[in-house]
Amino acid sequence: MLKDLKNFLLRGNVIDLAVGVIIANAFGAIVNSLITDVITPLFLKPILDAANLKQIADLKWNGIAYGSFLSAVINFLVIGTVLFFIVKSAEKAQNFAKKNEEVVEEEPAPTELEVLQEIKALLEKK
Repeated sequence: MLKDLKNFLLRGNVIDLAVGVIIANAFGAIVNSLITDVITPLFLKPILDAANLKQIADLKWNGIAYGSFLSAVINFLVIGTVLFFIVKSAEKAQNFAKKNEEVVEEEPAPTELEVLQEIKALLEKK
């Protein structure tokens, strides 16, 4: 049982997944900071000042906290946009790497007939 647990935990997929989750968590913190510290003050500050609010999440109408929803939508759009550019740049990097690799084309293995003809030609030379 312990051996199976060890094999499961040390499998490459589990470790890759753990690294991915940790990086995603750190990336989420960066995006949240981008929204709260950059986008909100730059673009939404005039709107929030007009509504006498400090944060977008405080927006309410008849008890409905639509500001939290609006904040989640903005987070989603920013994360989606950033991920789009990351994926596009990774694809370009992969395509660039593929273009720079030397394509080594292997000659097909000679058929039995070709080998026999070569042997015949060598014997005739002797």
